Amino acid sequence: MNVQPMLYAKEIASDGPTLVFLPGVGGTTRYWERRIAPLAAMYRLLLVDLLGYGRSPKPWTTYSGERHVAELHRVLKERDHFTLVGHSFGAIVAVAYAACYPQQVERLILLSLPYFGSEARAKRFFRQRATLESWFMTNIMLAVIACILTRRVLRRVLPRFLTNMPLEVVQDLALHTWRSSTSTIWDGIYRYDLAEDARQLPPELPVLLIHGDRDTTAPLAGAQELAAHHPAAVLVTLPGVDHHPLLRDPSRCVEAIRLFSVTGVSHVLDTPVAAAALAAS
Repeated sequence: MNVQPMLYAKEIASDGPTLVFLPGVGGTTRYWERRIAPLAAMYRLLLVDLLGYGRSPKPWTTYSGERHVAELHRVLKERDHFTLVGHSFGAIVAVAYAACYPQQVERLILLSLPYFGSEARAKRFFRQRATLESWFMTNIMLAVIACILTRRVLRRVLPRFLTNMPLEVVQDLALHTWRSSTSTIWDGIYRYDLAEDARQLPPELPVLLIHGDRDTTAPLAGAQELAAHHPAAVLVTLPGVDHHPLLRDPSRCVEAIRLFSVTGVSHVLDTPVAAAALAAS
């Protein structure tokens, strides 16, 4: 019986607590690496490429939330007491993992969490924008074509068009397959019941959500809805920021991660006044 290789992971070790970083669709370990470098002096950093992306395996499979969690558990099963930090779809995987393995996870930090409530609501959200991206995000065949073009045709010219993104992030957007990309979006985001996972989280688990108020990929209302139903959740909204808070304001995001990951600080942040102060810092 052939055993599938494990997910690619890069560890930056220190003697401090462990922070595990999960990127979104199209993201890799390089999405985080340069920007979170200041944390390496205090924390053990583990950066993971999710199944189907970067240097991780890309099997022909259904890329459901359950499958992503199962593969991540193969990497993390021997570890305890860590903070999960996820961006976009990585934030979904972080919530789902904490719901399945609450004894391992000390805190959740969720950047640009995409929660729509249903596939119909997701499609309605994107179609209201009436942009080219909205067509690809609501039509699976167009999404397949876009993935194939990105990998085989556009990968060399993408940096010329996505000038507001770091070069290494743009380069890694092609490190997927059309199957891993489209199945993750439809099976792992649109059709995945994230609300059920959120309800399974221990009520005392500290959760920090960081969201830009100009995010046109993950609705702020979805993050607000989930935060309102978790007693230990804090939502920090960054003004003028889109779907990539870490890329637009890395120093503020890194400082938020640092503060929230310090023992006891979660209780200080668990008030609207403290959250507002952090957002303005």
